[in-house]
Amino acid sequence: MSSCAIISRMKNDTSHIRNFSIVAHIDHGKSTISDRILELTHTVEERDLESQMLDSMDIERERGITIKSNAVRVAYDADDGRTYQFNLIDTPGHVDFTYEVSRSLAACEGAVLVVDATQGVEAQTVSNALLAMNADLDIVPAINKIDLPSAEPDRVREEIEEDLAIPADDAVCVSGKTGEGIHDLLEAIVYLVSPPAGEVDAPLKALILDSYFDEYRGVVATVRVFDGSIKKGDRLVMMAEGDTFLCDGVGCKRPLETPLPELGVGEVGYVVTGLKDPALVHVGDTLTKPEHPCAEVLPGYHEAKPMVFAGVFPVDNKEYENLRDALEKLKVNDPSLTWAPETSVALGFGFRVGFLGLLHMEVVKERLEREFGLDLIATSPSVDYHVYTTAGEMLDIKSPQDLPRPEKIDRIEEPYLNAKVIVPPDYMGAVMQLAIEHRGITKDMVYLSEKSVEMHFDIPLAELILDFFDQLKSRTKGYASLDYEFADYQASDLVKLDILLAGEEVDALSFIVHKDKAYTLARGLCDKLKEIIPRQQFEVPIQGAIGNKIISRSTVRAVRKDVLAKCYGGDISRKRKLLEKQKEGKKRMKQIGTVDVPQEAFLAVLKVDDDA
Repeated sequence: MSSCAIISRMKNDTSHIRNFSIVAHIDHGKSTISDRILELTHTVEERDLESQMLDSMDIERERGITIKSNAVRVAYDADDGRTYQFNLIDTPGHVDFTYEVSRSLAACEGAVLVVDATQGVEAQTVSNALLAMNADLDIVPAINKIDLPSAEPDRVREEIEEDLAIPADDAVCVSGKTGEGIHDLLEAIVYLVSPPAGEVDAPLKALILDSYFDEYRGVVATVRVFDGSIKKGDRLVMMAEGDTFLCDGVGCKRPLETPLPELGVGEVGYVVTGLKDPALVHVGDTLTKPEHPCAEVLPGYHEAKPMVFAGVFPVDNKEYENLRDALEKLKVNDPSLTWAPETSVALGFGFRVGFLGLLHMEVVKERLEREFGLDLIATSPSVDYHVYTTAGEMLDIKSPQDLPRPEKIDRIEEPYLNAKVIVPPDYMGAVMQLAIEHRGITKDMVYLSEKSVEMHFDIPLAELILDFFDQLKSRTKGYASLDYEFADYQASDLVKLDILLAGEEVDALSFIVHKDKAYTLARGLCDKLKEIIPRQQFEVPIQGAIGNKIISRSTVRAVRKDVLAKCYGGDISRKRKLLEKQKEGKKRMKQIGTVDVPQEAFLAVLKVDDDA
C-alpha cells in the first residue's frame, strides 16, 4: 500500500500509527539507523539516498552530529499485511541538546534506545533511558554496530538489563551500516510501541514541538495532534499567548515537506502559520480552535535554562540591528536561546547570549554566521553567578563586567553540577585526579560491571566549560563518557581577573576565576596573548590584574626600524640624534597608539595549556 493510502483510512482508527523517537549516547548510530529505515521503507528514492538524511543543516553533516530533532513520516508494510504510519523523530545525543530529546519524547508513545555493541551503556544512554521512562514510553532496545569485529552484543544485553533495568530479551541486534536487523527492528516497533489515543470529534488539541522561520511563509510549526484535526483554512489560536491566525497549510516531512489535506489524531506534521513575528509562536504551546477550544492546555515543556553566557558582537557595528533580527528568528527554531543587549568599550554594541553549553555556543555562532551572513566576535564564556552584597542584596551576574567592587561583595556563589562519568576501572585514578584539578569532589563510585565504573562528582560549572571534557577524553584514551545536571549554588572564593593591554583594561577579556587559580591562569593567558596579538611599532605590555594588583605580565616587543642603516661612519652625534628622534616618536606613538585585538584572543582563555 502506498504512503498516500494511509491518509484515506477511517479517521477514528489510529491503530496503524506508531510515534517513536530514536535516542542514544552520542555516536551510537541514531542517524545511520534512521537512514536505513528510510531506505528499507522506500521513503527516499535510491538515487537520492545519502548519509545523515535527517540532518538537514550543513553544520550537522560537517561535524557528524545531530543538533536539531527532525520528524519524518514513513509507510511500513509489516509482516501482518497491514501498512503502518511511522512518525520517526531522530534526536541529538550530546548532553548540550538534552532539551531537544525531552521535547521529542513528548510527541511519542515509544522510544528506540540504541546502544553501541562495542561501547555498551554510556552516560547519555542512562540519561535518555530515564527520560523515556519518566515520560512513560514503551522502550525498544536496539544493539547497533553488530557488524564490527569488536562487537559484544551478549555483554551489552547484560548491561542493558543490569544498568538500565530494561528487559533485553527483546533487544534487536542491528547494523546501521549494512542494514542487517532493520526489518526486525521495525517489526518490534509495530508490536511493542502502543498506538496513539485520541478522539477525532473532540475539540482540537495539538502541541507545538518545534518551529522555524520561513521568509515567504512566516513561522512554520511542527505539531503533534492529540485530539481533533487541522486543515488548511482553519482558524487557530495559541492558548498560552491568545494569538489567533489562519492556517495556510498542513503537511508532513518525507523527509521533504509534503502537503496533506489534514492532520488527524495521533499524527505529527507541520502547520504553516503565516505569522511574520517570530515572537508570537512558542514551543510547548497548545493549538486549538477559538470557536470550540479544548478544556485544558497540554503540559508543554520545562523552559531550558542557559548555563553558559558569552558576549556576541558584530565585527561591523552597523550590523547590530541585523544581529538582533537574526537572534529573534533563530529563537523560533531554538527556544533555549536567551539574550540581552550589552555594551563593550572594546567591541561596541552587542548581546549577552545564554547557551546550554560550549558546543551549543559554537553551533549558534556558526548558524548566525552561515544562515544570516553575519561576521561575529564571541567573548570568552562565563557562567551565572549569585553575588551577595554587604547591603544584603543578591545580584544575578552573567558578565564579569557587572561584578561590584570587591569591598561591596559579601560572598559569591557559583553553580555546581552533579557530574556522572562512566569509565573502565583502569582509568579511575586519572579521572579522580582530573576532578581534583578542576575543584571537583568525588561523591561515590558504583561498579556497573567488571569493565565499567560509574563515578559521581560535584564540580563547578565554570571548571567544566574550560577544558574538562577534552582532558577527560585524553586521559582515558577516549573510553570515558560524561553526563551532568545542575545541582545547586555554593559559595566559593572567587575574584575578577582583568587583562590590561598597554595599561588599558579590555573588558571583553575579563573573567571570574577561583582565587587559588588566578595567578596560574593569568600567567598562561598573558603568554598566550603575547603569541596572538600582532607586534606594534611600540612596546605593548600585557598584564593580568586583580583589582589594583598586577599579578602577571608579558610584553609584545616593538617592531624597530634600523635608523642607522645609512650612517657609514661620521660624527657619533648624528647617530645619537637619529636614535633620540626615534625614541621620541616611539614615546608619542605609545601615548596615542591603539592595539587591535584579534578574535582568537577572546577564546585564548579556553586554550591555556595545563602546564601554564
